[in-house]
Amino acid sequence: MIKVYKKGIIALPRNIRERLKIEEGTLLEVCVENGKLVLKPLDLWDRVWKCCRGSAEEAERELDREEEEY
Repeated sequence: MIKVYKKGIIALPRNIRERLKIEEGTLLEVCVENGKLVLKPLDLWDRVWKCCRGSAEEAERELDREEEEY
């Protein structure tokens, strides 16, 4: 069971964080699927490599920009 605090803040139980390797600073994608709240770890590197056709440095700059947005 998880309690929702002010401003919608929740704390994930330690055993779940450890099992999914969710650490402080991990970005999570939030969506609703079939009436259920779903949290998924967001892999920005995967997103950058799919959309960047340049060098590794360009991909890294794009990743930095995406992290700033979140």
